[in-house]
Amino acid sequence: MICYGPAVLDLADELADAYGEVFSAPPWNEGEETILQFSSRLRAHSRRAGFRTAFVQSATGIEGFATGRLTPSRFPSGRGYDHVSAQLGRERVQELLVGALEIDELAVRPHARGHGTGRALLSEITADAPDSRAWLMTARRAADTVATYHRLGWHEVAPLPGTENGVVVFLAPDHPSV
Repeated sequence: MICYGPAVLDLADELADAYGEVFSAPPWNEGEETILQFSSRLRAHSRRAGFRTAFVQSATGIEGFATGRLTPSRFPSGRGYDHVSAQLGRERVQELLVGALEIDELAVRPHARGHGTGRALLSEITADAPDSRAWLMTARRAADTVATYHRLGWHEVAPLPGTENGVVVFLAPDHPSV
């Protein structure tokens, strides 16, 4: 299921619960403060252009979700964005990412993994991405996550020589630049 804009706030507590379960575990090991920041980001991002949330829900609650938003012309800073800029350079950031749908969060509860939940979420949230342009970043240390994106057909963007850092940038399988 998908919802756009602030309508997602009706599910904020359930999404935060799923986020906490996924990202408090290895390799992320996020603490309570970072998990609480997710709720604040969700509220702020829900008001931004092109924001959408895809989620899978069962009788027991949210099994997984993905959030996305259009990447603004003034590329963000903070979080992992500075690493993205350093690896790709200003020109490639503009060409590949600005105006594209950024998958900001993807969280699948452990018991729902291995059943196509992540694939379904990515497919649903990117279905109407502008010109099939979607991207995401993840931590290089999250080897299983990186391998999953490769397996799902996402394309890793090679860093400029000498700029590799802790972030991996992926373009969607149908991104026109791959």
